[in-house]
Amino acid sequence: MALAAPYRRALIWIVASIVIVVAACIAGWIYLDQNFESANTLDTPRTLMLAPGSGVWEIAEALYEAGVVEDPNVFAVGVWQSGHSSALKAGEYVFPPGVTPRQAMEIIRAGRIVEHRVTIPEGVTSADIGRLLESAEALAGDVAEIPPEGALLPETYFYRRGDSRTDLIHRMEAGMHRLMAELWPNRAENLPFDTPEQALVLASIVEKETALAAERPQVAGVFVNRLRKDMRLQSDPTVLFAVTGGEAPLGRPLSKDDLAADSPFNTYRHKGLPPRPIAHLGRESLAAVLNPMATEALYFVADGSGGHVFAATLAEHNKNVARWRKLQQKNAAD
Repeated sequence: MALAAPYRRALIWIVASIVIVVAACIAGWIYLDQNFESANTLDTPRTLMLAPGSGVWEIAEALYEAGVVEDPNVFAVGVWQSGHSSALKAGEYVFPPGVTPRQAMEIIRAGRIVEHRVTIPEGVTSADIGRLLESAEALAGDVAEIPPEGALLPETYFYRRGDSRTDLIHRMEAGMHRLMAELWPNRAENLPFDTPEQALVLASIVEKETALAAERPQVAGVFVNRLRKDMRLQSDPTVLFAVTGGEAPLGRPLSKDDLAADSPFNTYRHKGLPPRPIAHLGRESLAAVLNPMATEALYFVADGSGGHVFAATLAEHNKNVARWRKLQQKNAAD
């Protein structure tokens, strides 16, 4: 039985509409699928911070505004099709030029968050570390208090934007605790100090006396010899710390008045070790103090080439000092 004309027209309209909708869906699917694999046109990387709690559409809009993707719908739908809508992680990301929406999704899904770094040099003071951390703009929070010298381990630390300065300080403290726990049990016998704290004090002096790692066991050996003989350490860096408190460089040579200062850190006036470390020290200095070189030397002075010359007698040392002063005078004249 043939359908009446109005019904035929309605059926044709319904079928045509279905065909159009299906065709549009297929075209849309093809468009999304193709563009999900299409590279952007950026010529430089883009850095983007994705806030915690951001949904797929919020991330898509942020990527679009930054130029990482050229259609936020392509990214959002592509993530949904991939089944990773709940796997995108907050954080700071760098997206290279030519990245596709799929690659951008994988970067975020894998949590390839930007890592920043701050290098704490060996031999710095607590005030120096405070300034370094304050200048690290990706860190968050204030530094209420820096632990005293000797408590933190100088090295390069990696962190993520928003990590707190306080947490980074705690990591430095934990690093020094681990280092001491590793090295202290293997120390030499009959050392002229009894505690890890005393070892840190002497190691901080060795750290400041020489920048040459190869010299540190010998410098440590000299100070160990002097402690055993109840001689004053007579270390210039301890006097510098007595004068400045480690707050800033002295900015001038030490004077006779400095050497005569009545401070417990002045090892020209007081025998034994200072009351606490004068700097934050590294592995080599601590290892040198715990296993110093066996040497007859009791003195050392700069040799003009970045190292030191060592002597077992005062007469020999005085000759070395005279040689060093002549070299200084020659350099000043030149």
